[in-house]
Amino acid sequence: MDLFLPSPVLQPYIKHFLFIEYEQGMINRILPDTSIVIAFRLRGHVSYSDNGIMHEFPSSVISGIREASRLVDYAQHSANLLVIFKEGGAAAFFKQPMHEIGSISVSLDNLIHRSKVNALEETLAAAENNQQRIELVERFLLSELKKTAPDVLVSEAIHQIKLSKGNIKIKELLLALPISRDPFEKRFRKITGTSPKHFAAIIRLKNLIENYSSNVNLTDAAYSAGYYDQAHFIKDFRSFTGQTPHDFFKTPPLW
Repeated sequence: MDLFLPSPVLQPYIKHFLFIEYEQGMINRILPDTSIVIAFRLRGHVSYSDNGIMHEFPSSVISGIREASRLVDYAQHSANLLVIFKEGGAAAFFKQPMHEIGSISVSLDNLIHRSKVNALEETLAAAENNQQRIELVERFLLSELKKTAPDVLVSEAIHQIKLSKGNIKIKELLLALPISRDPFEKRFRKITGTSPKHFAAIIRLKNLIENYSSNVNLTDAAYSAGYYDQAHFIKDFRSFTGQTPHDFFKTPPLW
């Protein structure tokens, strides 16, 4: 895997670009995340499991914010370029509200005209190296940039949720924001692609997973993350990862 940072003009919207190449093939468990992702399949095949049925990803796909983990099968000799957006960053490039994507993956031409997507796919296939591919995708994204001013209220809400490590109630969040609950939640979903409650739940579990150590009692870690009892924590953990904490930490995801 190779990671590339975006150029300065795209840094407000994009965390990074990620190249994933597997010559031998690989199955990886992808956890829910707060970032919307665009994936360009450069070669080979990539599929995912949905209720035990395998589906192949389109050549160019955009994925919303999921509620559960997903098993992704990267075939031999496959290569993919991922655009990992910052929270709320994808909304600057599309006319559609981000929550309309939901928790699924759809072909990119559902949001951008097929002729534009085809043209990009052809130039990516002809590119000589990954740096050229990054430049092509950045040029494409800049041509689709719809608005440059961020939603300050949603940005502040995201900041507060991250600051609390996801352990914050929506009514507490609203105390510092000049807006009532219903319009806030609609605005948040439109920009980020999910509800503030789901967003906070992802942040809380990801923070627990990323900071987990075998030297720390898992029950204590759950209480520190704001869970009131172990049963609630295990239920949320299994829904989030598809595994028990014991099984998950034996073989955590590759990325």
